[in-house]
Amino acid sequence: MRIGLVVDSACDLPLQYLEQHEVSVLPITVRIGEAVLADHRDEQATLEFLHAHVAERGHEAQTMPYTVQQIQDLFLQRLVIDYDYVFCMTITKTRSPIFDNAQQASFAILNDYKPVRAAAGNATPFALRVVDTQNLFAAQGVTAVEAIRLRAAGEGAPKIRARLEHLALHTQGYMVPPDLYYLRNRARAKGDRSVGFLSAALGSALDIKPILHANRGETGPAAKIKGFEPAVQKLFEHVSQRVERGELLTPTMCLSYGGELEGLRALPGYERLRDACASNNVELFESVMSLTGMVNVGKGAVVVGFAAEGQKFTA
Repeated sequence: MRIGLVVDSACDLPLQYLEQHEVSVLPITVRIGEAVLADHRDEQATLEFLHAHVAERGHEAQTMPYTVQQIQDLFLQRLVIDYDYVFCMTITKTRSPIFDNAQQASFAILNDYKPVRAAAGNATPFALRVVDTQNLFAAQGVTAVEAIRLRAAGEGAPKIRARLEHLALHTQGYMVPPDLYYLRNRARAKGDRSVGFLSAALGSALDIKPILHANRGETGPAAKIKGFEPAVQKLFEHVSQRVERGELLTPTMCLSYGGELEGLRALPGYERLRDACASNNVELFESVMSLTGMVNVGKGAVVVGFAAEGQKFTA
């Protein structure tokens, strides 16, 4: 059985890795004023757009995910021919309509694929599964990497499906945003009141940075630390300890950063995390944060994703 994999461009994994393993990307288009860029995980294009537009006006951005029709067209024009079963893994449905769009498109795809496959000389059935990763950005990458590993190991679709859906429940995403005012203004632009003015003002005045946690579609503060770099260091230390204790459910650690990766690698605690992963046979993936991620959480944000049971953060 030929198994295909699809992610959206908010999934923070290196483009070279996705291309190497033939993972298709549903691009998300970002518009800031008259400037428009469709995010295809091209890090150089993302950084150029970041420096030109995001830093000053990113909170005003509009993000436009693939529509139901665009997803349907992608499948019927290519994926139903190239594969027999496709897993489409999306950003959490609590933060984006991509899952719902893909789910709605799947009904039409399953109704219309037969003549397309027949014309390509294939009369066997086609199936697809839309998987809500229940997380964001680097944490989405954990599910995608596991899907790639399982497919390479020759596992069948039922086992892959069960594993991915189980893993989504236990994927832990953490983020340290550098600018609470930006986060608040972006949230307000989207009609999200989760970051209040008082919290933003207090946090900025005292230089308090939250360590945000995402799991099962819910996000909230796990800790509050004075200073951005101390907050990142505390996060990296926490994650390093979980790696060193052998608590990860998969040998995967995903990091993404809202800027050049040299900035990520210079942060305190990074070397310990890198070394902990290397010593415990955990593969470390680093990528520039998606353009969608940066316009939503701000330049310079740090995101970490891994799979482990339990959510306790020790500050």
